[in-house]
Amino acid sequence: MSFFAILFALLMEQARPLARSNPIHAGLRAWALSVSRGFDAGQSHHGWVAWSLAVLVPPLFVLAVHWALLHFLGWPLALAWNVAVLYITLGFRQFSHHFTGIRDALEEGDAAEARARLARWRQVDASELPRSEIVRHVIEYSVISAHRHVFGVLAWYSVLAALGLGPTGAVLYRMAEFVARYWGARSRAVTAHPPSASLQRVSEYAWMVIDWLPARLTALSFAAVGSFEEAIEGWRFHAQRFPNDNDGVILAATAGAINVRLGGEALQSRGDAAQSPGLEVDADIGDSDSTPGREPEVGHLRSVVGLVWRSVVVWMLLLALLTLARLLG
Repeated sequence: MSFFAILFALLMEQARPLARSNPIHAGLRAWALSVSRGFDAGQSHHGWVAWSLAVLVPPLFVLAVHWALLHFLGWPLALAWNVAVLYITLGFRQFSHHFTGIRDALEEGDAAEARARLARWRQVDASELPRSEIVRHVIEYSVISAHRHVFGVLAWYSVLAALGLGPTGAVLYRMAEFVARYWGARSRAVTAHPPSASLQRVSEYAWMVIDWLPARLTALSFAAVGSFEEAIEGWRFHAQRFPNDNDGVILAATAGAINVRLGGEALQSRGDAAQSPGLEVDADIGDSDSTPGREPEVGHLRSVVGLVWRSVVVWMLLLALLTLARLLG
């Protein structure tokens, strides 16, 4: 069921991507806000209570529906439910339009338009950014977005679905990422009822734990479909150059896989990330030391696209083989 659910969800998302402004994302933002206001009293244990409610209740609801459909109405409706949940949580089109617009502008030689699109996407000041730095930032943000929207969701969904928990893993992963980002952004953007420092620490720590294994699986898949030795070397020796350990593993492996220099000065945010209308990724990579590799060029953007899609094919082939083995067994 997992293979077909992922396949149908990806096809649906490519044909008709989920709108950025939709009631499901709006409801999840309201849920996270109400939980933080109702249970965040500033202490560490209050932070864990708030995080548990915000992150675990949606997956438990999804699991209850999955089991009800599977046991009372049959597997076809359970499969349809899996597809629907994955359609909301999984997919490239939730961020790829930014990447495509910037790449097209750079290929046409319109660096000013590329800077403007990057600024709108990241809510940053990119007016003084040189061309190579535009490319670098687009690669970094796009790779992390692909991980959090696709590969991380695939990892958690596949593992928990194999245990009979349906699409629970996809929702758990996306909610953990969302609350860590949302509560962190709200603390910088609002003064009325901001999340406490304890709640921010809890959500960031929990997100680091949940993303630990998926980040390394993503890096391994990039190495497998790219320049393997260079990717592994980058993972081993250059991941620590980035402030976030999980993101650093992915970015260092990417740099080695396509031989590009990543890392450097972070863009300065405009401070309105909390106003984002959906659950799209708002990765904060931060200042870092540069990895070895070639100066970022527009051609590297196409290399990134190839790297990501080849990795998707590898994931789907592995899932197909596991599904076939389960059916024959």
